[in-house]
Amino acid sequence: MSYVIVKHKVADYARWKPIFDADGANRQAGGSKGGQLFRSGDDPNEVVMLFEWDLEQARQFSQSEELRAKMQEAGVLGPPDFYFLEEIEQLFR
Repeated sequence: MSYVIVKHKVADYARWKPIFDADGANRQAGGSKGGQLFRSGDDPNEVVMLFEWDLEQARQFSQSEELRAKMQEAGVLGPPDFYFLEEIEQLFR
């Protein structure tokens, strides 16, 4: 399986979250199979998302003008960090 981690800071989580939620259909149309949302325990305005996503589709989506505009609208501060990952092994807990 392949995954994408996206990490960024937002100006205000309460403002960012509804905009992020409303954009779910666009992520799905871009190939996302869903994922998980995390927030830093030290900074509530730092968010990390883990998506299951075909890497080529994820790379295309991450470069889209539509995504840049949506992030700006939502108050994302600075460029996000994207990590494109291929799973190689599942580890025991």
